[in-house]
Amino acid sequence: MGAGGRSNPHDLHVKKSEAGGIKRAPTSKPPFTLADIKKAIPPHCFERSLIRSFSYLIADLTAVSVFYYLATTFIPQLPHPLPYLAWPVYWFLQGCVFMGIWLIAHECGHHAFSDHVWLEDTLGLILHSCLMTPYFSWKISHRRHHANTGSLEHDEVYVPKRRSTLNASAFYLNNFIGRTLTLLVKLTLGWYIYLSINAAGRPYDKFASHYDPRSPIFADNERVLILISDIGLLSFSYLLYKVAMIQGFTWLFCVYGGALMVMNAFLVTITYLHHTHPSLPHYDDNEWNWMKGAFATVDRDYGVLNKVFHNITDTHVLHHLFSYIPHYHAMEATKAIRPILGEFYQSDSTPFFVALWRESKNGLFIEPDDERDEKNKGIYWFRNNY
Repeated sequence: MGAGGRSNPHDLHVKKSEAGGIKRAPTSKPPFTLADIKKAIPPHCFERSLIRSFSYLIADLTAVSVFYYLATTFIPQLPHPLPYLAWPVYWFLQGCVFMGIWLIAHECGHHAFSDHVWLEDTLGLILHSCLMTPYFSWKISHRRHHANTGSLEHDEVYVPKRRSTLNASAFYLNNFIGRTLTLLVKLTLGWYIYLSINAAGRPYDKFASHYDPRSPIFADNERVLILISDIGLLSFSYLLYKVAMIQGFTWLFCVYGGALMVMNAFLVTITYLHHTHPSLPHYDDNEWNWMKGAFATVDRDYGVLNKVFHNITDTHVLHHLFSYIPHYHAMEATKAIRPILGEFYQSDSTPFFVALWRESKNGLFIEPDDERDEKNKGIYWFRNNY
C-alpha cells in the first residue's frame, strides 16, 4: 500500500492509522506543482485519437453482441436446471462489458474521447441513455466532483458523515448484519438512489435530484441539458417497454436487466473504493485546496478487470489530476508521475471484494484526530468506533 518517498515520523498526518496499520496519505503542501507533474508525462499522452477511441468502443460493442448471441442461442437449450446457473454467468460477463462502455461515455464527458465536444456529447448521451444514466446531469455533477474532491462542504458525491451528524440508525447498522444489508442496498439500488435523491451527495438546502431540471445541483443555463438527458432516458425506456411487450419482461431481464444490475454494482464499487480508504483524508474549508483534494483518492487493483474497465480502476489518481487524458495513455502517464508524487500517490492492491467489506466496516464516519489541535482540526479521517 502506498508508494515511494520517505515519511517524516514526526508528521502527525503520515503516521500509521488506527485501522489496520495503514500508512496515511500526507496532508502537507507537496514539494511539486501541477506543472511539474505535467512535465513528467510524455506529451503524446495528452493526445486524443478518434480512431483509437472508437476502436475500444467497437471492441466493447462486439463483445456485447457475442455474449448476447451465445446467451440467447445456447442457454435456452440447456437442460434444467443449468440455465439458472448460466444466466448469472452471462450477467456477470455482459455487465463487465457494459461497465467498459459506460466508462467510454464517461470519457466523453471529460473531453478525453476526441477533439470534438459535439461528437463526445452526442455519443455520450446515446451510450449513457442505453445504460440508464442521465448523461448531461451526471456530467455536470461529476465535473463539480472533480473540482471539489475531498471537500466536506462542496464535493458532490461520497461525502462522508461527521461523527456529530450520525443518527441512531448508524449505531444499529454497525454490525455484520447491518453492514451486509447496507452493502446489499448500495450494490443493487445505490446508483439510482443517488441519482434520484442525491443520497451520499453534497447537502443542499432543498430537494436535489439528477432527474430534476430545477434541482439546485444545476445552474440556470444547464437546465435544458437536464431535460435532454431525461428525454434520452425516457426514449430508451420506451424502447425497452416495446421490446418487453414483444419478448416478455422475463426475457428482457435475462438479456439486459441482469447485466445492467451487475454494471451498477461495479459502478458503485469502483467509485466508492476510489474515495473511501483508511489512508485518505477529507478537508473542511479551512484546509481544503484543489491539489489536496486531487490526492485524496486511491488507485485500486481489479486484476484482469482493470483492462475490461479501461484502467479507470488503477489510474484514478492520474484521472483526478488530468481527467482529459485518454484511458489508453493512462497507464503510461501513471508510471511517469509516480516518481514525482512519491508518498502523495496512494494505491491498494487488496482484492476489491475484500476492500469493499473492510471500507464499509472502517469508514462509518470521519473526525479530526484532536479537536483541540488548531493547526490540523480541519483534517478528517475515517473511523468506525464510537
